[in-house]
Order: sequence, then structure tokens, then C-alpha cells
Amino acid sequence: MPLTFDLPLEKLASYAGTNPRPEDFDEFWDRSLAELDEHDAKPEFQLAEFQTPFARCRHMTFRGTRGGRVYAKLLEPVRPAPGHPAVVQFHGYSGNSGDWCGKLGWVAQGFTVASMDVRGQGGRSWDAGGQAGTSFYGHFIRGLDGPPEEMLFRQVFLDTALLARLVMDLPDVDPRRVACAGASQGGGLALACAALEPRVARCAATYPFLSDYQRVWKMDLDVGAYKELRDYFRLFDPTHARETEVFTKLGYIDVQHLAPRIRAEVLMTTSLRDTTCPPSTQYAAYNKITAKKTMVLYPDFGHEGLPGHEDRVFQFLSAM
Repeated sequence: MPLTFDLPLEKLASYAGTNPRPEDFDEFWDRSLAELDEHDAKPEFQLAEFQTPFARCRHMTFRGTRGGRVYAKLLEPVRPAPGHPAVVQFHGYSGNSGDWCGKLGWVAQGFTVASMDVRGQGGRSWDAGGQAGTSFYGHFIRGLDGPPEEMLFRQVFLDTALLARLVMDLPDVDPRRVACAGASQGGGLALACAALEPRVARCAATYPFLSDYQRVWKMDLDVGAYKELRDYFRLFDPTHARETEVFTKLGYIDVQHLAPRIRAEVLMTTSLRDTTCPPSTQYAAYNKITAKKTMVLYPDFGHEGLPGHEDRVFQFLSAM
């Protein structure tokens, strides 16, 4: 197996991460989940124009924390089996939930599917940041200069858990057979969802984003998906006088620190030539997962489509 451009494979297997973990990290997320317990999501459903003989397709919206409006595509079997499984899906950075037809294989397999648009990105969800609609980019640094409770990605992480809870409460869905899945940002959000909603049974996370921010910066890879980190320092802390403070605050929304909370069985897929989400940042999270887990490596691939991967995820989640 060729050497990764990052760390050698044997060092990846024991890499423990670089980004600081805030001292009150667990208390912070315990308080956040307590807030979520008191939150009334008020879900609303509207029949979509897209329908098939075997899948009922609906627009689902609900209230997120701090006034966000969150949208998800919801697809359910027309004749659902009692106690059937479900999968909650998350998309890549600045993207959206995609087309209805790409989710029909899950419904044909007997699943309910809920595919979330991340607030303020390329779909229908928005954040209450002063105006309705999208902000599209700059999200993981949004709120960095205020209290961590106001950071945008704190709210997005809670949106994932809230959506999983709403799906678990749907008629005929078995709450013990709900999974989450995604790639890149979606992979990071799948890990966050499984960490914050411990009833999630399985989690498929593909080259997850939102992990080990300081490692990305030290590798000089704060470009592309992580470019806003470089932009932040250049614009607001050009001498890095607040470097420790900044990375520590980002630690609240670093999925490697949430990973020990995961109880779901995890399938993680990592490309060893991924310069968008470097392998070490992914291993920082993977190595902290104490639940049953499997790592699948693609030595010759980067942040791109992976042959056979979608089939593997489908089989993994279908085995719940």
C-alpha cells in the first residue's frame, strides 16, 4: 500500500488529533441536548409534486434551535411495514438534499428516508441570522466571535439530532432501526448525529469534514472546504494572537471530540489521497469511537466518487 501524503498508515491508526478540546466540552453538549429536550420542533408536512407508486414523497419542515427553519425531503413506503427502518441523510458543504429519485432505492428496500438541507446552504433551510434565505458559505466560522452557544454549527449539529428524533417518532418506523449517513460535510454531520442521538443504530460516514481544524491549518490545507479558516485569520487575527482561543472554540464543533459519545455501529470510508479532508483528521475521529466500527480505505483516491462505495453503504445499513 502506498504511503499517504499525510501520516504513514501505522501512525494514522494511533493518531489522537491536534485541535484542542474545550475543558467544558461535555457540559456544553449536555446543556445543548437539555435545550433540545425542551424544544418544540413543530414539524409540518406537505405532499411533493414528485410521487411514485411505491413511495410517498413529502416536504418536511421544522423549527431548529435559535430560530432556524430546517427542511428535509421525506420519502416513505406507500405500504409501510410496521417497525420498518429509516435512514437520515446529510449532504456535502454548500450543497443540498438532491433529487427525489436518488433516494428511491432505499424506499424500495423498505426504508423511510429523510434527507436534510443544512440551514443557509444550497437548499431550502435557512438560519435566522437577520434575514430569511441562504448565506451559502462561511458557516463553520459563523459565530466564532461570540459565545459558543451561538455558533452556527452548534445549531446544525442539533438539527441533525432533532431530525433523527422526528424520524424515530414517525408512525411505523422502529426507533431502534434508524441510521444516518453522509459524505464530506455529510459524513461529519452523520458522526455528530450519531453522537447526539444515542439511539441511532448505524452510521455511515464517508471522508468526514468538520474534524481536527488545527491539523488542517498545520498541514497548510486550509483551502477549499477549509478556506474560511484561513480567511478568518487573515481578516480578524492576522498575527494569530488569538490562535489558541480560536482553535479551542472550534473544538466545540469538532466531531473528533463528539466521537466518544457514539453508540451506533460505524462504517467509515477514507481516501488516503484526500487533500480536502486529510486522512489524519478523519482518523482523529475514528480512533475515538469506542463502539463497533469498520474502516474502509481507498489508497489511490481523493475527495471524489469511490467505486463500490454506495453499494457497500447500502448493504451495511440494510443489515440493521
